[in-house]
Amino acid sequence: MSGGVERVRARLFALRDEKVRAFNAKLLPNLDPSVVIGVRTPALRKLARELSGTPDAAEFLAALPHETFEENNLHGFLIERIRDWDECVAALEAFLPHIDNWATCDQTAPKALIRRPEALRERIDAWLDSGRTYTVRYGAGMLLRHFLDERFEPGDLARVAGLVPGEYYVDMMVAWYFATALAKQWDAALLYIETRRLPEWTHNRAIQKATESDRIPPERKKYLRDLRISSRKRS
Repeated sequence: MSGGVERVRARLFALRDEKVRAFNAKLLPNLDPSVVIGVRTPALRKLARELSGTPDAAEFLAALPHETFEENNLHGFLIERIRDWDECVAALEAFLPHIDNWATCDQTAPKALIRRPEALRERIDAWLDSGRTYTVRYGAGMLLRHFLDERFEPGDLARVAGLVPGEYYVDMMVAWYFATALAKQWDAALLYIETRRLPEWTHNRAIQKATESDRIPPERKKYLRDLRISSRKRS
């Protein structure tokens, strides 16, 4: 391990909070609790600001894979500090295969990406086709984050609906995507619910999340509840 990586890791462990560690470990059931240090997200972002552009940060970014949850989150927050599009995407492409949990996946959101929306769309297509759970989730999350407002294209709904079901953390992001789409692109998204184009679990979870949203009026929530699919009883 290089000196820069050792120094970064030492700073992470100096921020350790056992209550945070226990809380975060419960939120990450697919991770061994031993890989969770227990550092609050604001402290990680502050550390990223302090390290950004330093030789230690460069060494740390090159030292993949990491050993802990917080190292991965810090890595994502350092990528967020990269302003150049090409450099940011290169760093992200190197990192995505090593993401192993939903929190790191969803919190890594570089603002530089949307500076070239059409180029970002190309990267999203590749991520959705990657076959890697958290890379696929990341691509769908980018469509949710950046392409449900003025950049929305109806084909995006079909792209997300067409993701192969069965991976819980992908299915959950598909549900979140359609719940958000129902808030922002009601007519286009509703067609997928009315015609049951999503798997039953994802369909019902999207409706659940949509009806919990403050952005959807009560009369639409009532209509959505009537579109829930009742689980088939086994004989």
